[in-house]
Amino acid sequence: MASFARTASTALRAASRRAPRALASSATKAASYSLLTKAAVAKSAHCANPQGARGVKTLDFAGTKETVYERSDWPLAKLQDYFKNDTLALIGYGSQGHGQGLNARDNGLNVIVGVRKDGESWKQAMEDGWVPGENLFPIEEAINKGTIIMNLLSDAAQSQTWPKLAPLITKGKTLYFSHGFSVVYKEDTHVIPPTDVDVILVAPKGSGRTVRTLFKEGRGINSSIAIWQDVTGKAKEKAIALGVAVGSGYLYETTFEKEVYSDLYGERGVLMGGIQGLFLAQYQVLRKNGHSPSEAFNETVEEATQSLYPLIGAKGMDYMFNACSTTARRGALDWAPIFEKANVPIFEQLYESVKNGTETRKSLEFNGRSTYREDLNKELEVINNQEIWRAGKTVRSLRPDYKPESE
Repeated sequence: MASFARTASTALRAASRRAPRALASSATKAASYSLLTKAAVAKSAHCANPQGARGVKTLDFAGTKETVYERSDWPLAKLQDYFKNDTLALIGYGSQGHGQGLNARDNGLNVIVGVRKDGESWKQAMEDGWVPGENLFPIEEAINKGTIIMNLLSDAAQSQTWPKLAPLITKGKTLYFSHGFSVVYKEDTHVIPPTDVDVILVAPKGSGRTVRTLFKEGRGINSSIAIWQDVTGKAKEKAIALGVAVGSGYLYETTFEKEVYSDLYGERGVLMGGIQGLFLAQYQVLRKNGHSPSEAFNETVEEATQSLYPLIGAKGMDYMFNACSTTARRGALDWAPIFEKANVPIFEQLYESVKNGTETRKSLEFNGRSTYREDLNKELEVINNQEIWRAGKTVRSLRPDYKPESE
């Protein structure tokens, strides 16, 4: 799994490098939300706002009214004019830094990147067209040059570097995060923003790679926005505009606390931790009862990810139930409440662990180790070597659209 993640990351970065470099220049001022084609932009704009009417929308989400902001409220000319006097200093060039930075650059904004000189991120930024001394600088220099400081370092790195960075966040600048982690758990991270700057959040609901991919397709990712501190009275407006600038299609309001609670909870639950545990448990029981690896994988993972989960994403759970056989539907309806009852106590325990900071302290301790990368790779190799995922490699190789990972 670790090797696959590295291969996927390399492939996506290579795709970015193959994109037209001209759009990273001043020509971007006339470009649009998509890096690839004007046609894709026209299509996305039409899809995003079929009635052609702009404006903030209040929508009914299962009986609860919420305000949603959309990209069409910020056409490129307005977006570029709004930030014409700003320099976005993007600190860190990991997954989110890569995606958000390239998107904002392609949208015609003045973006610079700040990372450790000659480190791995510095080299990766250069591969993506960032030029030392022009829009690529050491961290401290980038912060001094920037008016909007986008702190996209890892959570552990934000904590470790804050004593050096904090004095550079001077009055008049804006401090931007894509995760509420550092400021919400300030007792553990010691990240306490200055009192004389706007502090805002734009949190894309997906990896930075997805942020970039959807942007290049002329689409936009859903994002959350939140305000920690509004000194100028314009923090919310700034957050919405920046959300559009970095590749969001729609933006939903939340708070720093709710963003980080839901994010940590979801990752440990059904998004990653829970699904790995459920997959493995079902697979193991099938194998113990004499089912072959291929059959156990197909019935546990392949059918879920290739057939059923896409139906849920496209149309909802009820649609997926209706699309299945009557026998499958009956059994699923009977067993769903049993799984719910069994899992609610686990999810309650998980939420409390997030809320009281236990998960934060574990994360800071592990991710702050000097041996972090080596320790992580050992854990990922355990998953990579589990029979379920070794069997999965063979099953995936049989798909009609399969391409070897080396490609």
